[in-house]
Amino acid sequence: VVIVSLAMSAILIFFIVPLTILFFIYVTNVLLLIYQRNGEVKADPLSDVWDSARKIIASFWDIYARIWHGYELHGVENLPEGPGILVYYHGAIPVDYLYFLSRLFLWKKRLCLSVADHFVFRLPGLKLLLEVTGVMPGTREECLIALKNGHLVSISPGGVREALFSDESYQLLWGNRKGFAQVALDAKVPIIPMYTQNVREGYRMFKERKFFRQLYESTRLPFTPPYGGLPVKFRTYIGEPIPYDPNITTEELVEKVCKGNFLFSFQTRTAVEALISKHQTIPGSIWKALLERFDKRRK
Repeated sequence: VVIVSLAMSAILIFFIVPLTILFFIYVTNVLLLIYQRNGEVKADPLSDVWDSARKIIASFWDIYARIWHGYELHGVENLPEGPGILVYYHGAIPVDYLYFLSRLFLWKKRLCLSVADHFVFRLPGLKLLLEVTGVMPGTREECLIALKNGHLVSISPGGVREALFSDESYQLLWGNRKGFAQVALDAKVPIIPMYTQNVREGYRMFKERKFFRQLYESTRLPFTPPYGGLPVKFRTYIGEPIPYDPNITTEELVEKVCKGNFLFSFQTRTAVEALISKHQTIPGSIWKALLERFDKRRK
């Protein structure tokens, strides 16, 4: 009985926060449905009619972010006034990205449309939430329309694979993905790198991954369960934009993102890796990430 009780307690400790986040996401969708029904709202989910509901949702997630992770957002001044593509590192659970979206809306009253994996749209009961927050499958045509309408569009080239199989070394798992670069060239918009410090210390995946990796590659579904949820310090950093250059090729633009050729100066690090290298202890340390909650000097 004691062994079983200890085992159950360990499971709850490891998984209760990730499950709580999932619960809050579904509660958010229910609140939107109530708002839609009570106000008889039939407008486009991306229209300003939904802004009051977005503000309530953003305020809730921002309070959660402040309390649980002491969340900070730096570099908002690097975002263009017009359209652009945000490229970011994908944690085991992208709750840091929810924090970013919430604070961006509260600070700037601005939406950032999000490219998500197809499995997200198979989840039951989240349709309205995805529509109101601007989550889309991310076809080239949809991204171009969003950018031409003046929106920011975010994408994680590593996607679910990076979420599942990267670790505290913060290795980027982009593979050969460079569609975002072609979209940026077609839309003539800048690319902006983004990274959240300690995101892997907040939530992690299990080390034994061979079976889960084979399962993912054959199904493209994330069967690996995340664990953690410790109240480590989260800081999101938005880097300097890589401006549109009409003379650059897709391969050269990807190289700029991957080799950090900021403002036409030659560097050897990738844009996202440069942010990781500057702001992240590698390998990541849960203990240090917890202590950073009390470090008032670091910004």
